[in-house]
Amino acid sequence: MTESRLVREIAHALRHERERAGLTQQALAARAGLSQAAIARIERGDRLPSLTTAERLLTALDRQLRIEVEPLDSHLDAALDEMSGADLVQRLADLGLDRLVAALGDLPYVLAGSTAAVLQGAPIPVDAVEIAVRWRDSPAFTAFLERAYAQRWNARWEEWGGVRHEPEEPGEHHWRTRHGELRARMVDELPEPIEVRFGERTYPVEPLVQVEVTDRRAADLLRRHRQRLTAEAGGSAG
Repeated sequence: MTESRLVREIAHALRHERERAGLTQQALAARAGLSQAAIARIERGDRLPSLTTAERLLTALDRQLRIEVEPLDSHLDAALDEMSGADLVQRLADLGLDRLVAALGDLPYVLAGSTAAVLQGAPIPVDAVEIAVRWRDSPAFTAFLERAYAQRWNARWEEWGGVRHEPEEPGEHHWRTRHGELRARMVDELPEPIEVRFGERTYPVEPLVQVEVTDRRAADLLRRHRQRLTAEAGGSAG
């Protein structure tokens, strides 16, 4: 997959709009006069479509392309600025981290993505508890979701509910539970965790180096955070 942020944003936007419309890749291909393989490559981020192709795909979804120019990494700066000075204890309480961890019980998991980064001191946004769960533990995970009265995010209708809980079912791995919001990354094997102690609890956490491989948005924010720290250090030295 290419490292271009633009390629990733186009891939995400196309996939989101297609799922929102309730179309398969094959159905969209038929509407747009392209092959299913071409759409799959674009959605994976393996290919940057031409403007003509992007317009054709979005028109088939009753959408249009709009181009805006902004300072480099301004979207990352805005996200980081929002977290500046935020109280970590309150942020984790708002997420319901301890409630969710306690409710997971014996289910094997590792805290992942932005949640893992925040617990390791990174001041980046996080709006749901993020975990890694093994596919073979999916039945136990589904049982937890049922006990937690979970509603799954329905990307097609952009609302909660109307989608089956099971991770094997199509859709985003994003649920709202009575304990808080939860996102899951389903994996064959859990990442090797480190232990992070916060307050009275110790958490199994995905190391930052692994977060930067598995979570592109968190990786971009972490990269920008380091750049800002370097720039501030250089300014202070001057």
